[in-house]
Amino acid sequence: MSKVFIIKELVLIFSCFIISEKVHCQQEKQIDLSIYKDLPFKMDKVEQPSFKDYTVTIRDFGAKDDGLTSNTKAIAKAIASVVSKGGGTVIIPEGLWLTGPIELKSNVRLYTEKGAVVLFTKDYNEYPMINTSFEGQKSWRTMSPIYAKDADHIAITGYGLFNGNGEAWRPVKKANVTDYMWKKFLFSGGVTNDAGTVWYPTEDALAGSKLSVPTARLSQKESEAIRVFLRPVMVNLVNCKRILLQGVTFQNSPAWCLHPLMSEDITIDNVSVINEEWAMNGDALDLESCRNVLICNSTFNAGDDGICMKSGKDEEGRKRGIPTENVIVHNCKVYSGHGGFVVGSEMSGGVRNILVKHCSFVGTGSGLRFKSTRGRGGVVENIYISDITMANISGDAIVYDLYYMTREDVAKVPGVDETTPQFRNINMKNIVCKGADRAILFQGLPEMTLKEITLENATIEAKAGIICKDAEHIQMKNVRICSKESPVVTIKNSTDIVMDNFIYPETGNEIITISGDKTDKIRCVHSSIKPDRIKFSPEVKPGAFFVD
Repeated sequence: MSKVFIIKELVLIFSCFIISEKVHCQQEKQIDLSIYKDLPFKMDKVEQPSFKDYTVTIRDFGAKDDGLTSNTKAIAKAIASVVSKGGGTVIIPEGLWLTGPIELKSNVRLYTEKGAVVLFTKDYNEYPMINTSFEGQKSWRTMSPIYAKDADHIAITGYGLFNGNGEAWRPVKKANVTDYMWKKFLFSGGVTNDAGTVWYPTEDALAGSKLSVPTARLSQKESEAIRVFLRPVMVNLVNCKRILLQGVTFQNSPAWCLHPLMSEDITIDNVSVINEEWAMNGDALDLESCRNVLICNSTFNAGDDGICMKSGKDEEGRKRGIPTENVIVHNCKVYSGHGGFVVGSEMSGGVRNILVKHCSFVGTGSGLRFKSTRGRGGVVENIYISDITMANISGDAIVYDLYYMTREDVAKVPGVDETTPQFRNINMKNIVCKGADRAILFQGLPEMTLKEITLENATIEAKAGIICKDAEHIQMKNVRICSKESPVVTIKNSTDIVMDNFIYPETGNEIITISGDKTDKIRCVHSSIKPDRIKFSPEVKPGAFFVD
């Protein structure tokens, strides 16, 4: 055996050792187990994935980082190679890597080095049509840039960035962008609707927007004709177990960004999601029908909802019957989007046992957002939220809205059945908000009120105060509302509402207005509110309000 051959072998072994050590160091980042301390519900520790000590790089399979060559096949071969060895790690080195969809398999970790950028191609033909679920219902969609189904022990870790090339897929509303940006979209090609108010990247995307039937009813052939309209979520992990997303950045998604679906034992740690404010359906994270989840130390910029809990829509979601449950959201930030922490509106399978703690929401439409509507069904319960800071909220700091995307019709009150959504046992404490349009909206349904909601130790500065309609067993303790408009609190058709040490602005005429013939048991405890600053409508029964 020649000395040259021996030296080459030693170099190869040493190189593999260095790669292995790099990956091993990344794997050593452990979750702080104190996150499970004093949980208000029973929850097992989230299981973490593990991987064999076998490593390849995508360069080994012909991948090129020139930003021009499609690396779809090279990455797939690298993953297949690792699978053939029983699992391991696929390394994406520093560089710009153009690719089509990446399909993760069991026992595979995708590790991105510093300076690695994965750019998903604008070539629509690289994205096959698959039968999946979007917005809570089954439908044909184009395959997600990152996809896994029925996989166990999978991870995306490291330091890299994944760019979904969302502008090639998403429509854009003229009202949501500057004139300069609107002109750039028009100049880039595409088409607009007849009114010239919405830009679409292709003719078939525009055609899809004109459909008179829900996309869930379309056949595969019909869906193929409008494939760009059926744009994918960026990361779709379906029926998977032991998932780790750690350290990486996901940017510019075609629709929702991160979408674990019917999966369990999920850890999302130190992840960044970046979508433009005007990105239509640009949710950062939608957790749907999942259980045993950690979401921690992460930052989200969204075009829609930030951190959202879902569980299917209407009858299909109820038949699926898989709630989102046992979730911890800890030390996360949301900087833009429609809502910071959100439940709904597709929550027909239920949402329960959720802890949200030490989070900040800045510049979002709402801070804490709960939404549903008649027809959904499902139960949202056992939600615990504490130590939340908010600033520059353009809408409600806290909102519970069971008329989402509909209008209240007082003339038609249906009976209670499986289609009636229920929200109950939700606990919030240690909340501070500096700037909002309105402090709080509690809006239940006449046939199914909001129940058992507590707010303790909160200070909210907002233009308007609190509205409470069709709610019962609402307790606000040590709550300070700094609002500019009167009244500070509006209560209608609600019962057993307790305001304990409620602090309000001294200026203005009315502090509380009370209406509705169903209103009863409204109490102010440890309060100095004077009777002349409370207004009653004639239909309110005598003795419905009293001060302790």
